[in-house]
Amino acid sequence: MIREDFLHYLWRTRRLESTNLQSTEGEPIQILQPGIYNTDSGPDFTNARIRIGDTTWAGNVEMHLRASDWPTHGHQHDRAYDNVILHVVLEEDQPVLRPNGERIPCLELKNLTPPRLSAFYLQLIDNEHWIPCQHHFYQVAELTKTMWLERLLVERMAQKTDAFEQMLAQTGQDWEAAFYQALARGFGVRINAEPFELLAKSTPLRTLLKHKNNLLQLEALLFGQAGLLANDFSDAYPRQLQKEYAHLQHKYSLTPIRGESWKFMRLRPAAFPTVRIAQFAMLLFQSAHLFSKVLAASNVTELENMFELKLSNYWLSHYVFDKESPKSRKNLGKSAIQLLIVNTVAPFVFLYGRLRAAQHYQDRALQWLQQLPPERNHIIDKWQTLGVSVHSAHDTQALLQLKNEYCDRKRCLECAIGNVVLKNC
Repeated sequence: MIREDFLHYLWRTRRLESTNLQSTEGEPIQILQPGIYNTDSGPDFTNARIRIGDTTWAGNVEMHLRASDWPTHGHQHDRAYDNVILHVVLEEDQPVLRPNGERIPCLELKNLTPPRLSAFYLQLIDNEHWIPCQHHFYQVAELTKTMWLERLLVERMAQKTDAFEQMLAQTGQDWEAAFYQALARGFGVRINAEPFELLAKSTPLRTLLKHKNNLLQLEALLFGQAGLLANDFSDAYPRQLQKEYAHLQHKYSLTPIRGESWKFMRLRPAAFPTVRIAQFAMLLFQSAHLFSKVLAASNVTELENMFELKLSNYWLSHYVFDKESPKSRKNLGKSAIQLLIVNTVAPFVFLYGRLRAAQHYQDRALQWLQQLPPERNHIIDKWQTLGVSVHSAHDTQALLQLKNEYCDRKRCLECAIGNVVLKNC
C-alpha cells in the first residue's frame, strides 16, 4: 500500500508522470519551487512557490493520501495550516475548505504516479529481506554509502544526547553532575541502566565528593542508596557499610531506591550490579571532576586509563555480599570500557561541543570512535556478509543507525542509499 512518504518523495524529486498538472477544479498548476521538506510539526513543505491559473502563490504545501485526512488530523483548527497554498493528495475524496469557506486548491496524484516507480517502491517496503534494498545495495557507489554513513553517525550521536541534555537541564546546567548521572546509567549497561540512573539521581554528586577520599564511605553511600544494605549480613564488611550508611543517610536526609529494582538473572557474575556499584565507587574515589578529565583527554588511551579500576579486598573474593567466591580481579574489562566510551563518554563530549559551539569537541568525540575497534554483534556480522567493510566503532555506530532507524522502519525514501536505488529503477 502506498504511504504518504512516497507522495513526499514524488513531490520533492518532481517524478510525476506529467508536467501538465491541473488542480481538481481544472486550473493549470506549475511547480516553481516545491518548498523545503519539513520533518517537524506543521505542513509537509514550507516556502513553496506554485503558479495556479494566472496567480503565483508563495506558502506551504500539505500532503495526504486522502483529502479527508485534513479534518481527521485536525488541521482545520491549527493556524499553522492557514498558509497552505496547495493540498496534494493521492485521492480527493472530499473538498477541503479554509476557515472562511474558500476551497483550498488540490492536486490529485492517483493518475500521476509513474507505474514502474510505484511498483518498485511497493516491492521495497513489502519485502521481508534483512534490508529492503538487499538485492540492489551492491549497485550503490561506495562514495554515496560513505557520505551517508558519515551523516548517520552524527545523527546517532545527536539521538544519544537527547537524554543527556535532559539530565543537564535537571541538574541546572551542571556538566559534572549530569555526566556523573550519564556515566552511572552507562555502568548499568542495558539491563540495569534504569536503577543505576535512579541511584545517581538519589545520591547527589556533591554529597559523594565530600567523601571522595574515603572509599568505605563512598561504597556505603552507593550501596545504601541502591537499597542493597537492608539485609541481615554475616560478613563484617557489609555490616560495616550498614553502620556507615545509617549515619550518612541521617546526616544528608537520603532516601534509597528499591533494592528489588536490580536485575541479577542472566548476567555473568562480573556484570552483577553489586560489582558494578563497587567499580563505580572506585572510579569516584580515584577521580574527582571526571568530566573535566574527559575533556582534557586527547586520545582513547587516556580515556581507557581513567577506567582502570582495582577494587577493594572484599570484592576480590565476592560477587555479592555474604557469598565468598574464588579470588579474581573484578576490574572493568577492555570491552566494557570501550562500550562506556562509545555510548556515554563520546556522545556526552559531542553534546558539550554542540551546546558550547565548540566544533573541536564534536570532532574529538568522532575521532575517539575512529580509534576504537568495531563492535561485534549480529547486526554488524550481517552487514559484513553484504560486503560492508568495518574498521572502527565509527563505522559500526553508523551501520547500527542505518539498520535500526532506516532499514527496519522501511524509511527508504529518507535514505540516501534508498534514493539512489529508486532513481536507478
